[in-house]
Amino acid sequence: MTFSEAIRGRKAALIDMDGVLYDSMPLHCRAWRRTMLEEGLDIPAEEFFQYEGMTGAATINLLMERERGLTLSPEECAAIYARKATYFREEGQPVPMPGAAEMLRQMRDEGLTTVLVTGSAQNSLLSRLEEDYPGVFPQERRVTALDVTHGKPHPEPYLKGLEKAGVSAAEAVVLENAPLGVRAGKAAGIFTIAWMTGPIPSSAFISAGADLLLPR
Repeated sequence: MTFSEAIRGRKAALIDMDGVLYDSMPLHCRAWRRTMLEEGLDIPAEEFFQYEGMTGAATINLLMERERGLTLSPEECAAIYARKATYFREEGQPVPMPGAAEMLRQMRDEGLTTVLVTGSAQNSLLSRLEEDYPGVFPQERRVTALDVTHGKPHPEPYLKGLEKAGVSAAEAVVLENAPLGVRAGKAAGIFTIAWMTGPIPSSAFISAGADLLLPR
């Protein structure tokens, strides 16, 4: 099956941001590594590709529980994530992902409603969406980390995306770049496309249940 065949007949596309709309994951990974080193955790930068789609607090507590057996308060997580956000901005501006605009054009030509579904709350990127992808993701068609209780791989983000699009799961398609996001899309009952823009092997997306794999 091709990308064009996968979106044909659908009514909505629910689309991740980091690693799909922007080539931002290397910047996020370096910012996360710098932050965790300050917390005394030596986590390889590449590991953070695996956590793309989780909320910042979930990522922090996953690592804190694994490495130290600790669960931090929401306030402690917020303070750590604020530093991570600062370091991400210091990395510079990520560029739009090559090929993303063309895929969005194909979706809109097919009449699909486009909805942003991101685990991020990174204003430095969210504020650029209208400039880089004008008219594609209006504010009323965005689901961010601020809108959900459970981040990916929980289905909540994509269930909210379906609500914003006003469609059923069978009428939608998900475009993701990380296994946790693929798992979230599949848990919501949606046909899920994995766009492999990072270093994660195809086997991880297959294990997560992706319906279609697209090479970068």
